[in-house]
Amino acid sequence: MRTSLVLLSARLLDPVTGQYLPQTALAAAGGRITALGAATEIRALADASTTVIDLKGAVVTPGLVDGHIHPVSGAELTHGLDLSGCVDVPQVREALAGAVLDLDPGAWLHAWGLDPNVFAGRPVETAPFDAVLDGVPALLLLFDAHSLLASRRALELAGVDGPRAFEQATAEVVCDADGRPTGLLLEDAACELVERAAPQPTRQERRDRLAAALRAMSATGLTGGHAMDANGDSLAFYGELDAAGELPLRLRVAPWCQPGTDADGVRALVDGQGAGGRLWRTAGVKIFMDGTIDNGTAWLEQPDCHGESRHAFWPDPEEYTRVVAALHWAGVPVATHAIGDAAVRHVLDAVEKARAEGGPAGVRHRVEHIETVPDDTLRRFAELGVVASMQPTHCCDFTRADHTDNWSLRLGEERASRAWRCRDLYDSGAVVVLGSDWPIAPYPPLGVMAGARHRRPSRDLTGAPHGPEQALSGLEALQGMTVNAAWAAGEEHEAGRIRVGYRADLTAFAGDPIAYAAVDLPELPVLLTVVDGRPTYRDASL
Repeated sequence: MRTSLVLLSARLLDPVTGQYLPQTALAAAGGRITALGAATEIRALADASTTVIDLKGAVVTPGLVDGHIHPVSGAELTHGLDLSGCVDVPQVREALAGAVLDLDPGAWLHAWGLDPNVFAGRPVETAPFDAVLDGVPALLLLFDAHSLLASRRALELAGVDGPRAFEQATAEVVCDADGRPTGLLLEDAACELVERAAPQPTRQERRDRLAAALRAMSATGLTGGHAMDANGDSLAFYGELDAAGELPLRLRVAPWCQPGTDADGVRALVDGQGAGGRLWRTAGVKIFMDGTIDNGTAWLEQPDCHGESRHAFWPDPEEYTRVVAALHWAGVPVATHAIGDAAVRHVLDAVEKARAEGGPAGVRHRVEHIETVPDDTLRRFAELGVVASMQPTHCCDFTRADHTDNWSLRLGEERASRAWRCRDLYDSGAVVVLGSDWPIAPYPPLGVMAGARHRRPSRDLTGAPHGPEQALSGLEALQGMTVNAAWAAGEEHEAGRIRVGYRADLTAFAGDPIAYAAVDLPELPVLLTVVDGRPTYRDASL
């Protein structure tokens, strides 16, 4: 097998020990690392067709993997006006006014990234923007992507003029005391009422947006992602890009299982496992156990300070337990969105019950998000072999150290003090995987690792950290996107390390991502990204 890639003058960093390997060069063929050694012996493996790159002392780590990402829906939802930089209502109003000026007559305005903290404790509704959006159909997606604000014209065009009933227990068209919609729509079932009234992009436009997003991710050092949805054309898009050689990330895709899925639906999810191509495959199932704390749809053991977040996403949580058992018996790992303490506890109970009833050993189930949990929950992750999938930048950017943010005010002091317990979960023996949950938060992996270390607001790194005692070290943060991500996927024998026989998925930096100061880490230059032995991003300096 011919050598396709040779990297010279590299500092090869082992994410298990945090030490550099003694070798300074590597060769790859067939998508795998085939040799490690000195420059002279590795260079000798190259021929005229080999890509040879002198890294000039760059630090190489195993390729960074985002443990929770939504490439297709993210590419769609982040199209339009970015409101993530707005910190108050006047800034949102100004941004909307500017966007309205650029709209063609009758066109819809799409915006995303709206932080509910801009309302400063007042109701989250469209009323503050009625004047600027007068006659304009607009959809303003809140940052959590579980809720949106629809303008009065958008509601009118969609025929939404009052409350609705939904199968999703936490979905709601929020209405005032007179039964009139306020513009706030909670969860997918309610949001879709208005979204489907808007003009839809063509399939080619959607494919192009996805390809562009994936290329941008590669340039930030990402070599892979655990994609937590497979809706609509997602799998077809991955297949097309892969076949065309345009898929720059290795993707592990978990399709959704929604409430009401019957035995045939579960069997279809099982039968679909393993489908894929060279750089993507279907592996696992994604399930929602609750919504979000910010919009009152999480599942808490005690209601939040608004009397909300009292219910599971599944009208009958025991039906979720039965689905988990069926998937477990089939050897299918389940990744469950569980934000509130009651939701996390129920997921762990369901996994414990499934394991007690038998089935194959070694199925690696996961809990996604885990935003607040009590002490007695921590140890159960390691005991049950359940992966803790965390998104630390959510804590950094959507909460505040003084607990004056919407998330903390809803929870109250005791539960807000248990925010994103990365340190405690790590110390309890859990496998902690880090990710962005893009488009909820930015995908650059250095920002994710930095947030896990400093826990400060990304917009103002001089701000106080939220729960600094929960910070991870530089090495632990790197592990969260390399060896731990590989373990969560059952790939620890072929990914997450720089070893002969392992995948040639690699990321090269201008400095050491472990030693770099946490607040400076997002600015560390990414010099090279390699997936399956092929450079997918290469800095002009190389």
